[in-house]
Amino acid sequence: MNSSARIRLSIIVPAYNEEARLGRMLDAYLDHFSRHYGSEVEILVVVNGSTDATAEIARARMADRPALRVLVDPRPIGKGGAIMAGMRAARGAVVGFVDADGATPPDAFERLVREMGDADCVLANRWHPASHITPQPWRRRAASRVFNALVRLFFRLPISDTQCGAKAMRREMLERILPHLGLTRWAFDVDLLFQVRRAGGVIREAPTVWHDEAGSRLRIVRASLDMFVAICRLRLLYSPFRWIVSLYDVTLGRFIHRPLPPPPASLEIPRAPASAAGQPSTDHERGNSRH
Repeated sequence: MNSSARIRLSIIVPAYNEEARLGRMLDAYLDHFSRHYGSEVEILVVVNGSTDATAEIARARMADRPALRVLVDPRPIGKGGAIMAGMRAARGAVVGFVDADGATPPDAFERLVREMGDADCVLANRWHPASHITPQPWRRRAASRVFNALVRLFFRLPISDTQCGAKAMRREMLERILPHLGLTRWAFDVDLLFQVRRAGGVIREAPTVWHDEAGSRLRIVRASLDMFVAICRLRLLYSPFRWIVSLYDVTLGRFIHRPLPPPPASLEIPRAPASAAGQPSTDHERGNSRH
């Protein structure tokens, strides 16, 4: 990870096929945090495996948004893989991440940073009595509670909402746990929090504002099964039975989960020369296309 005392806050935005929602979310976050942090904030959009115009929408904003950095990995590395790529590139004293759909408004994310205090990691808790959320469909709420009960049982993590997509962490703790993170899909958040706890870190949950945004591609039955398998795998990795996972990886896993090709030499999109900064962007590039 790069380090700079000048950057107080890094916000990572993993983005997979988010052309319909990313532009509006980025404009809100860039306006808010540039106003409150000036040049001491950076927002890193990490586009992963996208097949739509997500990368172009983010890149079009770089000319007049100095706080914005864009990383693109064409491989299907998953949300966790995108966040880890952003963590390695981040320069802030506090490093956080938030979903690209805009469900967590900027002031709610900033609250996580304000409530850091003596904690090493602060996460948004949609189940906190002081939170203001748009209710989810009952099936998603039920699946969330079952998943949380399994996380508490398997990992002894006394956390009410491991899966909310807004979290912030001190750089010192991030540098300690990043080498140990390896799960890139459904169990990433649990792995992250488990590693913080193993490192002796203090985890705090904070109230949040959260709106269930239209456009989610989540399929609840398939996602629930995938999440269950993911946390079972994670639990096995930290048990005397980790050999089961190793055996699976060298047998069935080789055919079910194809190895990824090597990453590009550089993920970060270079900023356009100053002479191109005044070029007008199309509505599609600015994220204003109608879908």
